[in-house]
Amino acid sequence: MTFGIEFVPSDPVLKVSHYAKLAEQQGFDNVWITDHYNNRDVYTTMAVLALNTNSIKLGTGVTNPYTRNAAIAASSIGAINEISGGRAILGIGPGDKATFDAMGISWDKPLTMTKETIAAIRAYFTGKTVNQTGEMVNISGAKMAFNTGNVPIYMGAQGPKMLELAGEVADGVLINASHPKDFEVAVKQIAAGAKTAGRDPKDVDVAAYACFSIDKDAKKAASAAQIVVAFIVAGSPDMVLERHGIDVAAKADIGGAIAKGDFGALMGGMITDGMMDAFSICGTPDDCKARINDLLDIGVTQIVAGSPIGPNKEKAIKLIGKEIIGGN
Repeated sequence: MTFGIEFVPSDPVLKVSHYAKLAEQQGFDNVWITDHYNNRDVYTTMAVLALNTNSIKLGTGVTNPYTRNAAIAASSIGAINEISGGRAILGIGPGDKATFDAMGISWDKPLTMTKETIAAIRAYFTGKTVNQTGEMVNISGAKMAFNTGNVPIYMGAQGPKMLELAGEVADGVLINASHPKDFEVAVKQIAAGAKTAGRDPKDVDVAAYACFSIDKDAKKAASAAQIVVAFIVAGSPDMVLERHGIDVAAKADIGGAIAKGDFGALMGGMITDGMMDAFSICGTPDDCKARINDLLDIGVTQIVAGSPIGPNKEKAIKLIGKEIIGGN
């Protein structure tokens, strides 16, 4: 198993760089930088990280094919690969409809768009002239003017068709989930896609891109993760909530509290222990290790410590390094 960590460039880039260097020192294998239009640019951030780290792999977690044309994505991640000495990973997924609506961008045929964009990007990585006629992505003789290198491509995927596509075309898959029940389903869907493409499912790195919160005090760890879990519950499909025995009606109540900014209500009992168990890896080092071992048994091959990481980021990174990565 490998270990990744997610940072959101809502913090200043040099602060994110400090965290990434600390994560590298603590033995993390990958750092994933989120790509949201309202935060600092993902590729600018990764360039700074590339210059301030030595061995940790640097991935977009994740970009999308709607705001970044395939050629621009290939050029951008290729530049990061060059700057970092071959440490770049392109994480790409269909994105979120609500975000694109706010930006005035049509979210059309996400499965097709993702599949055709990945095919185009892989073609750009060859350095050859690209001609592609697709339903969503059409290219007529474009090519890269520098050697991007063959950058691994990971897909951000949730639904069954996206997970199958990841098994078909991706080097890895980033799944926003924390519980073995979700991965029991996901691993089968990834394997089905891999077999369709004549691939060995073991060649696909299955990453649990988890809400993660660690502290020696379990209550502090849980408190730090509650707001993140609230957003996960509010955005989860009914079938996922039902899988975990969570009342579907609670989703609307939690979504309403988020919309009103009533975080006191969320922290005051709306987020149940069952929700915390279903949608986070949370607690003491021993608590977190127990869940990680369960995920390993089900077929997960990378754990990504996502927001909030812990009540104190620096202490949490060091704690993961010492008690979990160092303890393996």
